[in-house]
Amino acid sequence: MFDPDELAEIRESKAQWEEDDVQPTVDRFGERKETFTTDTEGHEVDRLYTPEDISDVDYEEDIGFPGQEPYTRGVYPTGYRGRLWTMRQYAGMGTATETNERFNYLLDQGQTGLSMAFDLPTQMGYDSDHAMAAGEVGKTGVAIDSLDDMETVFDGIPLDEVSTSMTINAPASVLLAMYIAVGDKQGVDREELRGTIQNDVLKEYIARNTFIYPPEPSMRLITDIFEFCAAETPKFNTISISGYHIREAGSTAAQEIAFTLGDGIEYVEAAIDAGLDVDEFAPQLSFFFASYNNIFEEVAKFRAARRLWARIMDERFDAQNPKSKQLKFHTQTAGSTLTAQQIENNVVRVSYQALAAVLGGTQSLHTNGKDEAIGLPTEESVRTALRTQQILAHESGAADTIDPLAGSYYVESLTDELEAEARELIEEVDERGGMRRSIEEQWVQRQIQDVAFERQREQEEGERIIVGVNEYQVEEEGEQDIEEVDEAVEQAQQDNVAAVREERDEEAVEAKLDALRAAAEGNENVMPYIIDAVKAYATTGEVCDVFRDVFGEYQPGSSM
Repeated sequence: MFDPDELAEIRESKAQWEEDDVQPTVDRFGERKETFTTDTEGHEVDRLYTPEDISDVDYEEDIGFPGQEPYTRGVYPTGYRGRLWTMRQYAGMGTATETNERFNYLLDQGQTGLSMAFDLPTQMGYDSDHAMAAGEVGKTGVAIDSLDDMETVFDGIPLDEVSTSMTINAPASVLLAMYIAVGDKQGVDREELRGTIQNDVLKEYIARNTFIYPPEPSMRLITDIFEFCAAETPKFNTISISGYHIREAGSTAAQEIAFTLGDGIEYVEAAIDAGLDVDEFAPQLSFFFASYNNIFEEVAKFRAARRLWARIMDERFDAQNPKSKQLKFHTQTAGSTLTAQQIENNVVRVSYQALAAVLGGTQSLHTNGKDEAIGLPTEESVRTALRTQQILAHESGAADTIDPLAGSYYVESLTDELEAEARELIEEVDERGGMRRSIEEQWVQRQIQDVAFERQREQEEGERIIVGVNEYQVEEEGEQDIEEVDEAVEQAQQDNVAAVREERDEEAVEAKLDALRAAAEGNENVMPYIIDAVKAYATTGEVCDVFRDVFGEYQPGSSM
């Protein structure tokens, strides 16, 4: 970008500036800290960045133009000038009826996409009347026991007019089948269904632990979804490969990139091994990242992840379709940064995190409610979170030009550093036999745990300031308005699933479940059989129990 003579002149001028201006000032006043580092990486942040810090950058090869490889500046040529990101607030409220009410409220307030949270029993493939569900029904999201619940959630919401994201993993095939069945009942062409299922089981073994089956059959379910959706629902994203939970577990930004893309590599390899062509399914892969407080590090992270994925798809998998190389991602602001102390401060944290996501070119965004450190968000805090996005979109100017921080000596240098560190981690994963083997040996988990431990130590010893927690505390008075799930929800949900079982054709359900069992025991794609079963009102638990019987359940510490 600069010729050697120009760089030499800049280097000389900088040295002179440091001698004449900087050192006398430092000698007289000092600086706030001896060294400054990025938020999570511990990379030292220099006092000043100049063209010399990006002297190896080739604009065409490393930065380029939006919509062109290597997609550093974004996957669309017009950025947000053509269309804003999807404002997708995460919501799930106890019962299906309550969730329908919250969805309609958010759509009325200007939300442009739905994001569905499920309760823990649903995430684990249990019905609300199962013993394992006791005390958890409707607590972390909506309980979906059967197609009846899914129909209630989307009552009056035409599926050809909304995009729906579902944060579901082990039972993703079942919930997707129910969504497709609702679309069929509404008369919506399957090719018009839009949305995303998370469907990322590898990160469950790493960070969240809401797995059901062993990895091999879990990967089979995922590749069956890839194949089915490529043919039937081509606009639906078949997986959201999630770095969010990896980051929330304590990883650095570079680890978030590396382990997320490492999971992506594993899924692509599994699909190719199952006989799928990379360019048939890869365009529908999507990703999910966290956005933290250090704006520049987060922007650099998003840019580095896009560039690295394009190179991986080109170098490893010889992808020919440009869409196969485009890393499209959803972002959620960082729940773990929210504090119970001085919760109004969380509005500010979320705003900066949202800004970083937009400057980094996210395709959709969820902004957390200020009160999520103490409970489910209230209607008021959800509205404020959505308004944060709308103000960012329409008043801040951040969406008016594409990749506005490109060319920053600091941001470009940091983008290069993060990509290089993430690539090194991926290479180490390769040397260890891939992500599945690295997870099985607990290596990935240990890398994250070590960082989380060190960060907690820094906070407890005051080296890392958390405003309102270990500095700038105040005496707080009064109780917060907390959204709580009524304990009657559990009984109501149990009554509802009992009524569904009473009213359905039991012989038809058994026949559909038997057909599903045969498909699971063989090599057929299971998705058509799941759809048939849920249309007969087989429950989430019943379908998952078929897979439990055929595949078994994964026990932590057992071989993957």
